[in-house]
Amino acid sequence: MLLYIHVPFCRAKCRYCAFYSRPGCDDAAMGAWARAIDADLRAWGEALRGEAELAPGFLADGTDGTYGRHGVFSSGRGPLRPRVTSVFFGGGTPSLLSPALLGRLLDRASREFTFADGIEISMEANPESMTPEKAAGFRAAGVSRVSLGVQALDDSLLAAVGRVHSRADALRAYEGLRRAGFDSVGLDFIWGLPGESLASWRAQLEEAATLRPDHVSCYGLTLEEGTPLFAERDSLDLPGEDVQAAMYAGCGELLEQHGYRQYEISNYALPGHECRHNLGYWLGEDYLGLGPSAVSSMRGLRWSQPADLAEWLAAPRGQRPGPELCEELSFREQAEELVMLRLRTARGLPLEEYRRFTGRDFAADNAALIAGLCAEGLARMESGPEGPRFALTRPGMLISNAVIEQCFESIPNAPASA
Repeated sequence: MLLYIHVPFCRAKCRYCAFYSRPGCDDAAMGAWARAIDADLRAWGEALRGEAELAPGFLADGTDGTYGRHGVFSSGRGPLRPRVTSVFFGGGTPSLLSPALLGRLLDRASREFTFADGIEISMEANPESMTPEKAAGFRAAGVSRVSLGVQALDDSLLAAVGRVHSRADALRAYEGLRRAGFDSVGLDFIWGLPGESLASWRAQLEEAATLRPDHVSCYGLTLEEGTPLFAERDSLDLPGEDVQAAMYAGCGELLEQHGYRQYEISNYALPGHECRHNLGYWLGEDYLGLGPSAVSSMRGLRWSQPADLAEWLAAPRGQRPGPELCEELSFREQAEELVMLRLRTARGLPLEEYRRFTGRDFAADNAALIAGLCAEGLARMESGPEGPRFALTRPGMLISNAVIEQCFESIPNAPASA
């Protein structure tokens, strides 16, 4: 199981951001949030333990004390406890927390859940709130991986989207994280910003590659409804579609020249430094999300927490929200997610996994589509230890939404063997 904790605080709201957060850090609100997260961790640990003990059929054959295909429950030598392979602090701005507070939350999580050997503990950080002292403190608290949201290495671009840090702040924060000795340090960028050129984007990537981060995320700017940039969309000086396509393609080519490997539509890593938490999402693992607006998905159920701090604080701890925030995924919805999530990855969709879940032959059902995409260099069929896979190439990922929608048309409403 993956554990996500949403930190809903930030210094200022970025002009493109649609995630739930409260600008202006308030000590009282942060304290109330931390106490509620502590209570949630305890309550969910108890709830999941109770569920396993009341329903022993959830357990596997007993040889390793694990539950299901993702090993959610692990008994070890003590009481049965849910097994967690990754913890991720997202936001908002988790680096606004003190290392002591984050450490206390990790201690609580380790008491309520079984931390897998080699567990990945990640946090997002912003340059303006990541000092060298904080970096050392977060590392001592147990954080192994940090994603630093630089977004751009150009002060004019940062100002255009409302970032409160500068290029110099980003470089100082990165150096502090390196000196602190984290297992992995990543840099997060957004391309296609207002006023950005192809040459500017390439120069920033070249500089980033020389810094040698372990991981690089490059997301295309999305104008989300309700954000200031969306309201100004008609007047923004955005790169044209051809330039944006060149930005995406050139990004992958440049990073590969520097030894990075693309493993997901927007993510690149040096070998062995892929983000295991996000890979877990794309591979369909169960996850528990805590904090305002956080989403959970377990055993075909998906629910979200209230996207309001006060409402979330008032909600009962350790319980799924009401039906308005909770849904049971149908067979077809789960099959669609299988296709959509796997086709986001460079490895693509294992056809045997699709056949086991749906009872259908994906290659046969989509023969014309696959042939056309492969002929145009937008997709490929390849073999691996688990059998054949269908994967999109980098040019194909640019049109992934359209391809995935076409794949959905062949998905049955029920397993073929039913």
